[in-house]
Amino acid sequence: MMSFTEILNSFLNDVRNTGVLEIIAVFTGILSVWYSRKENILVYPVGLVNTVLYIYLSLSQGLFGEASVNLYYTVMSIYGWMLWSRKDAHKISVLHITSSTKKEWMQQCMFFAAFFIAIFTALSFLKKGFYPNVIPWADALASASAFTAMWLMTRKKIESWLWWITTNLASIPLYFVKHYVLTSVYYFILLGMAIWGWIEWEKRKQQQHAT
Repeated sequence: MMSFTEILNSFLNDVRNTGVLEIIAVFTGILSVWYSRKENILVYPVGLVNTVLYIYLSLSQGLFGEASVNLYYTVMSIYGWMLWSRKDAHKISVLHITSSTKKEWMQQCMFFAAFFIAIFTALSFLKKGFYPNVIPWADALASASAFTAMWLMTRKKIESWLWWITTNLASIPLYFVKHYVLTSVYYFILLGMAIWGWIEWEKRKQQQHAT
């Protein structure tokens, strides 16, 4: 087991080696979550910068699980941008924050399980002969929960934040051991923001219901 000093030295060394693209990706990612917490449509154009950069960074390091997540983010960001842009005749958004029904909870759990099994199986196969850096169960957990969270975010479901919290908890140690230390810190920040976003959306839902 690494000592605290060894962990700190590893952290500082990886921070010094962090490239400009990763710094930009981290900044736009945090900004994107800030906009999503505020229910601001800028979450999507800003988020697209983040996801495209992480696709490139992940592919360059052979992190295909992370690359697939960010490719999915990119597609869903365009889809979410379209949904959030829809307005009625009074120029008011037709999409509002809501909670999932029991049926929708079942659907999202099945959605998560299907992606987890598929990603875990694929990465377990790839690890043996091609990409030894992957950690199948952790990559699958982070990826599948992220897929579920992004899908629910496009529909303004409060539960999306619970899935983001799961993604962040899985990603913090995952990126640290892969020496993307700044990205690991980034996910730690996103964890706090996801909890904040969950609380904020709960308040907004109550306000919309009262109105």
